[in-house]
Order: sequence, then structure tokens, then C-alpha cells
Amino acid sequence: MIALTGFTSYPKAWDKATNWLNPQLDRVGFLSWINLPNWHNWPFQLGLDLQGGTHLVYEADTSQIKVEDISTGMQGVRDVIERRINIFGVKEPLIQIESTPKHHRLIVELAGIQNTSQAIQMIGQTPSLDFREERPAEDTQQILALQQQGQYLYEDPYFQPTDLTGKNLKKAQLIFDQNTGQPKVGLEFDSEGTKLFADLTKKNIGKRIGIYLDQTPISAPNVNEEIPSGQAEISGNFTTEEARILVQRLNAGALPVPIQLVSQQTVGPSLGKVSLGASLRAAFFGLMVIMIFLIVFYRLSGLLASASLLIYGAILLSIFKLIPVTLTLSGIAGFVLSLGMAVDANILIFERQKEEVKQGKNFGESFKQGFKRAWPSIRDGNITTLITCAILYLIGTGMIKGFALTLGLGILINMFTAMVINKKFIQWLEGTRLSKYNWLFNRKWK
Repeated sequence: MIALTGFTSYPKAWDKATNWLNPQLDRVGFLSWINLPNWHNWPFQLGLDLQGGTHLVYEADTSQIKVEDISTGMQGVRDVIERRINIFGVKEPLIQIESTPKHHRLIVELAGIQNTSQAIQMIGQTPSLDFREERPAEDTQQILALQQQGQYLYEDPYFQPTDLTGKNLKKAQLIFDQNTGQPKVGLEFDSEGTKLFADLTKKNIGKRIGIYLDQTPISAPNVNEEIPSGQAEISGNFTTEEARILVQRLNAGALPVPIQLVSQQTVGPSLGKVSLGASLRAAFFGLMVIMIFLIVFYRLSGLLASASLLIYGAILLSIFKLIPVTLTLSGIAGFVLSLGMAVDANILIFERQKEEVKQGKNFGESFKQGFKRAWPSIRDGNITTLITCAILYLIGTGMIKGFALTLGLGILINMFTAMVINKKFIQWLEGTRLSKYNWLFNRKWK
């Protein structure tokens, strides 16, 4: 486990070793078939303040929207913006809604984006909703054949546009079947849309109608009969959450919330690099000071605790890569703080062990009781901090969430390394010659 986490957090060490070892194996005839691969490098996801990028603030005009529809409309616009940004190629975009009684804003952070004007143009587009009917089979075959030749690559071979679009949709809402309780999506059209929808369903009975948002199909329900009322239902194997998301997407196209850019801030890559370098130096020197303190005051015990801290750091950094966690300055602050809390756990264990030694217990028994007596304090302190992290993550904004997430993950790993890895180190020493010298484990026995 130590090797896996170490190489995952710092794969260059493995790669350097394999790049040197593979040629040596080639020189040995019966080992030439061995070719050690390089370690897969999962990069860290860096936030705006470390990588550079763009911070945008949009003000939403909700004056023409009912109060009860504002939340759904804002969520719908946020969903569309996030999908557009993902198409643009931005990794881990941060999009948040900030609402007050008078103002509703979207906060957009795009880490690593240099072409800011294009991103702003994409975000500012109004969501596009349209309804399409099935193409004749011969048209579908013809388009598919042309696409194989590299033509009409962006043409939908299965559905063709109609005159019914999002401007004709009055409202979409989440409803439930009265008999089965299954969630469905209800559609309501305006007067023009009612006529268009009636004509569309009349000539497509037994066929499907494609519903597209931003040129992407989101549903294709079957038409069972003509629908002249201007109201329809989309049914299927929806979960409540899937139906809710579909309602948001439909309303985002049918009732777009106008947004206006009110603030733009660009963080250059050089400034982000400076911030990253300063953060890494702070974390490194903090770790060194902690390790020196442990070794000076607790000697061999402190050395073992320092080794467990290094393992703790490797595990936590590997988790940051694998999840992945977007690292920001506040996130690194949470990581450094979790290092300090990891030291607290070790100090509690060592101080309890000193008390047991003063009562005349031997090496193994004193550490066993030290772990046992320290655990309630470690557990309660970490649980209260985890509760605080959960609250901060649920109600906080982007920077606060990053701090809470890294601190919370650090605390969970800390409990594992303090109570499992430290204990394993002590068990290895038990019964050896080193365990007989008390002065190796504490600076002073009282």
C-alpha cells in the first residue's frame, strides 16, 4: 500500500527507476523479456488561483419570471452553462448560484482558460430547445452513407427539424402518475405551440418525436395519439432526480433567464505559478518543522510518527489525484491544517504512553494502553471537526468547500495512520533490543 500510494502521488520516482532498470534487464539474456511499464500519471487538478484562468460574475434578470420559478430557472441556466463549458474543454469548472432577495448571480470560474472572449460568448448564448420528427428511412440511410464519406458529419441522421421550438413551450413541470406514482414530465405550450404540436403529433402517430436542447437529444417519446390540448407528458423509466433534471433543461430552453456579465477577473498563469510555489514551500517547511519537533521531543517514537506522517501525505495526495480533488489555496490550507491535527493524535498517544511507563509498565504494554487511552480523545476531536467540515461543505462557497473537503479527507486518513500504521510500527519494535532503552522513546521520563 505504501508503495502504491507513494508512486501514485509521485510517479516520477518509479519512472526513473524503470527507465534505468529496463536496459539493465535487456543485457541479461534470460531476463530480456521483462519490460517494466511507466507508472500512470494522474495529474493534480489545480484551481483558478493556482493554475490561472478566468473568474466571471453574471447577473440574472428575473423581472419577467414568477418568484416560484426563479430557483428552477437559475438551476436550469446553470446546468446548460456547465454543459457548454464542458464542451469547451474546461476541466472541473466551478459554477455557483448566489441569490439574495434582490439579486441572483452566477459565479463561473474557468481554470486554465486563456481564450476568455470565446468562453464568455459561449456562456452568454440563450439555451436552444426544439422538437424534431423522425426522418424517412431512405433519408436516414443516405445521410449515414454520406457521413461515412466524411460529409454532413454534424447532421442528425434520425430526426429532422420542425417549426416547434422552445419559444412555443410555456412551461415544463415535474408530475407523478396517479396510479403508479412514477415521475413524468408535463409540457404546456402557448397558443401557437398548441397548434404546431397538434399538427406534429397528428402526422407522427406511432413514431417518435425528438426533444433537443442545445442540439443534444434529451428525450425521444413515442406519439400514441394526436394531442390538440397543448399539453403533453413525457413518460419513461425516469427516476425522480432524472425527471427533475429534464424539467430544468426544458425550462432553461423554454423560459431562458437573461444573464449579463457584470464582473470579469483574469488570473495569469505566472501569478498562479507563484501562488502554487509559495503554497508548496509552506507545506514542505511546515512538515519539516513538525517532524523535527517530534524527533526532538519523542526521539525514536517521533521518528516513527514522522514516517507515518509521510505515509499519510502520500495516501492523501494519491486520493486527491484519483477522486480528483480540485486543489486551491484554501484546499492546500486545509491539507496543512490536517497535518497539524495528525501531530495532535501522535502527541496524545505518546503522552499517554509516558504515563503508563511511570506506573512501571513495559514497552509493549505501555504503548498498548497509550493507544487505548488516547483513542477516545482522538475520536471525539476528529468527529467534531468532521461535523464542522460537513457543515462548511454544504453551506459554503467554492473556497470554503475546498478547505472543508481537503481537511475532512485529511482527518479520515489521519485516524487511519495514527491508530493503524503507528501501532504497526510499534509492534515491529516490540521485543527488539531497541525497545529496552526508554531514553530512545522520550526526551525525559518523569
